[in-house]
Amino acid sequence: MPKPKFTTRGQMEAAVSDALTRFEKEYMGRGPLETKTYIVDDMVIARMKGILTKAEMDLVRANGSAKGRELIKQVRMELLESARGTLEASVRAITRRKIRSLHTDISTQTGEKIVVLILDKAPEVP
Repeated sequence: MPKPKFTTRGQMEAAVSDALTRFEKEYMGRGPLETKTYIVDDMVIARMKGILTKAEMDLVRANGSAKGRELIKQVRMELLESARGTLEASVRAITRRKIRSLHTDISTQTGEKIVVLILDKAPEVP
């Protein structure tokens, strides 16, 4: 695989945002309305807005209890874990760094998702 050429940190961050959005659309079935990624030292931090489907939003509104929220989080986590290798490979191809760990959470109140990837070391960008 050819090495991606980034002349700025912003270009690498945009490429990671695109990869995360593509993953959400292709694997999870619906992509976020907006994704913003930040690279800070050895961390890749992404914030995705508008991630919940209409059915998930209806479940949260109709149920109103913790059960619906927890169910959404649990299903989303299981789906992510089953395709974790695909997601990590996409980020690894862009950053050229191994992924040490992945952390994520979704807010059923705001419909936002946070993804934090810890790399083996900071990627090389200006």
